[in-house]
Amino acid sequence: MADDAEQVTDDLLVLLLRQLTVESDRFAEMFGEAHGLHRTDLNALAVIMDAARMGTPMSPSRLAEALHLSASATTSVLDRLERAGHLYRDRSSTDRRKVELRMHDQARRIGAEFFLPLGERFSAAWRDLGEDERRTVARFLRSSIAATVEVRGRLAP
Repeated sequence: MADDAEQVTDDLLVLLLRQLTVESDRFAEMFGEAHGLHRTDLNALAVIMDAARMGTPMSPSRLAEALHLSASATTSVLDRLERAGHLYRDRSSTDRRKVELRMHDQARRIGAEFFLPLGERFSAAWRDLGEDERRTVARFLRSSIAATVEVRGRLAP
């Protein structure tokens, strides 16, 4: 941990963000290895979970777009996740022609078992942050995500 006198430069923020990304990847890979999931499978589950949290149905085509995958690659991911018992494809209640992706409750429980200790540790680490500091961190993370998405969009074929 740095002290409060440390100069927080752009280079330091990039370094810290990169370190967080590497550590987060390592953590997620541990879960994937324990459950026979590829990294893309884990990303798909995260996208599907986030959509469900926001009340937005996730379709295979929206998932392909979110993960920047071809239709056939997306089908492979969904087939693996379905075989592993993590998700199922369901007909939309509003348009029976559409397919929506839903996670099984067991998959949520398995994920919660593994990731809950990290969430609890994050909460403990952030406990001393005041509301203004939390707003600053949230603004930093949102702007960093937006910058990443924007540059990725420019570089993508």
